[in-house]
Amino acid sequence: MDHTQAPFLEALGDYHGHGRLPFTPPGHKQARGADPAVRRGLGEAAFLSDVLASGGLDDRRTRGQVQKRAEALMADAVHAEHTFFTTCGSSLSVKAAMLAVAGPHEKLLIGRDAHKSVVSGLILAGIRPVWVEPQWDPVRHLAHPPAAQAFEEAFRAHPDARGALVTSPTPYGSCAALAAIAEVCHRRSLPLVVDEAWGAHLPFHPGLPAWAMDAGADVCVTSIHKMGSGLEQGSVFHLQGGLIEAAALRSRADLLGTTSPSVPILAGIDGWRRQMALHGHELLTGALELAAAVRAEIELIDGLHVNDRADFTGPGLAADLDPLPVVIDLHELGTTGYRAADWLREHHHIDLHLADHRRISAQLTHADDDKSTAALLTALRELADRAAVLRPAPAVRVPSPQDLRLEQVCLPREAYFGPVEDVPLERAAGRVAAEMLTPYPPGIPAALPGELLTAPLLEYLRTGAAAGMHLPDAADPRLETVRVRQET
Repeated sequence: MDHTQAPFLEALGDYHGHGRLPFTPPGHKQARGADPAVRRGLGEAAFLSDVLASGGLDDRRTRGQVQKRAEALMADAVHAEHTFFTTCGSSLSVKAAMLAVAGPHEKLLIGRDAHKSVVSGLILAGIRPVWVEPQWDPVRHLAHPPAAQAFEEAFRAHPDARGALVTSPTPYGSCAALAAIAEVCHRRSLPLVVDEAWGAHLPFHPGLPAWAMDAGADVCVTSIHKMGSGLEQGSVFHLQGGLIEAAALRSRADLLGTTSPSVPILAGIDGWRRQMALHGHELLTGALELAAAVRAEIELIDGLHVNDRADFTGPGLAADLDPLPVVIDLHELGTTGYRAADWLREHHHIDLHLADHRRISAQLTHADDDKSTAALLTALRELADRAAVLRPAPAVRVPSPQDLRLEQVCLPREAYFGPVEDVPLERAAGRVAAEMLTPYPPGIPAALPGELLTAPLLEYLRTGAAAGMHLPDAADPRLETVRVRQET
């Protein structure tokens, strides 16, 4: 296929070239009705590209097949059989994939390090999760994707499960043994869904970990706005093989998605595909070389350690590592990632991808260069020099892997929609959670509806919140109270 084409961008050019006059939404009518201050803040281009997708960019019956052609080009670029675009983020895409595999009260094997969007899908669909344990690093207090053997054992215990879902890469860059997990599923003629939200770049360079479709996954969900250069909320999901019907997957996405898709987001996905198809290898080669240099420089800073393959991969850990998320361990500085991230934002205007009780992560992409990384390195050197002002940091009491795992006593949907009450944190142990309690980022629930809360888990969240952990899902973000299922 001709990857110099970009159907959405070309259709936008035609729209303006013909001087189309809309008597349709959006109501700003090509910026004419937008507030002048908003026009100045967002820029004219934001409004000029914001047109109706059907009955504007394309005709009312979409006979120009703009989206269909753009999706076909994306599928060709990454060697998938089918590709679907969405402007609702991978939070929608992963729900659509789940609904295409399992229905209400049916079982789905899921790595317990799944994103909150997966839990939302369980709540909406009434799917019965069978949690598969991540591989836990007890020294660094970090979870890596579950091993293939863990999925094998889960299928043996639950032969009626409809398929499996695994997250790879994680927000920390660690990757699952996807080919081995796919083999476990396919030996049973069951599908594997991979939440690859952080892996949009993986198909475009051989120096990166294998991506889900090459590893044999049936559905792969990826966020174009995370490691690609699309706009926020741009997501695609890819399909191959015969275990999931393309029409069914598209229908599930339509069930959840918007009827007013954002043309700027769609055009961003389309343009990014063209950029990667034509120049991806060159751009990602530069990104990988830059990341290697940055990692080496950070390792020279006293008190900082960059987690690398030796830390994150090997027996009992991850199968592979994406080097572009630069994960920095601050343990020797004696402070938390929360304090370090806040200090870097306040003093150097640098925003980091994530922060936890002992780490920060600086996400690099093909958009970074010597100038941007020089600013990062300067800030990190000063952070190390000024670390005394960040000490002593409040201690976060991270439980053992065994104490982090909670018993699922009822379906997430039942706990979430059933009668609930708010109880003081100190009285929540032994009660069934009716809400997600999610440190964000990275957005992996520490507790979710239907799980039995324990004292060690609540103490972790209490001390985490006191140290600066962000818990946006909680009904009480201060965590003075917890929402639980009402006892009968």
